[in-house]
Amino acid sequence: MNKNDLVSLVATISGLTKVDSEKAIEATFASITKSLQNGEDVRLIGFGTFATSNRPASEGRNPRTGAKIAIPAKRLPKFRAGKQLRDAVESQK
Repeated sequence: MNKNDLVSLVATISGLTKVDSEKAIEATFASITKSLQNGEDVRLIGFGTFATSNRPASEGRNPRTGAKIAIPAKRLPKFRAGKQLRDAVESQK
């Protein structure tokens, strides 16, 4: 499923127009992104939790030359599925 498919599905389920559905989806994504940028977790009960984690700096190697390279520390987004979502996916085997 891509974004256009999601917009169409939300419009069908909610009865909103595709334009309104796209605005709602964009606002949701923007809100989640802003919260993560501010260091806040986003907990959606039954669906999951969006959070950030810090990956420390490390040393790696260039696969072509074998030279050591410094890999900088990063803050990465993570998603942990909630129980209801995990159960729903599990039941569709």
